[in-house]
Amino acid sequence: MAHGEGRFHFPDNKIHEEVMASNLAPLRYVNDDNTITQEYPFNPNGSPDGMAALCSDDGRHLAMMPHPERVFTTWQWPWVPEEWSSYKVGPWLKMFQNAREFCDGIS
Repeated sequence: MAHGEGRFHFPDNKIHEEVMASNLAPLRYVNDDNTITQEYPFNPNGSPDGMAALCSDDGRHLAMMPHPERVFTTWQWPWVPEEWSSYKVGPWLKMFQNAREFCDGIS
C-alpha cells in the first residue's frame, strides 16, 4: 500500500450488491487462512468484502489499489519473507509478463 487510501465506498448499497453479484471484484484481500477479510493489516484500507480491485463487465478494464508495479523487484520490498531472500524478482512480475503476452497475441 502506497498511501492507505483507495477504500471502496458504496453510498448506494444496490451498486455494491451488483458488483458482488456480477463478480466485478476480481482481486480481494485475504488473511493467513486465505479468507476474504476487512481486517488490518491484511486489508490495509478496510475495503468492504476485501475488495482490492474492480473490473468492467467485459473484464478489459481493471482498477486496483495495491501497487504491484512498486514491488516487482526485490530491492523495492520493505520486507522479505526469509524463504524469499534468494529471489531476484517478486512473484508480482508474472502479472506484467502475462499482460505483455496477452498484448503480443492481439492482432
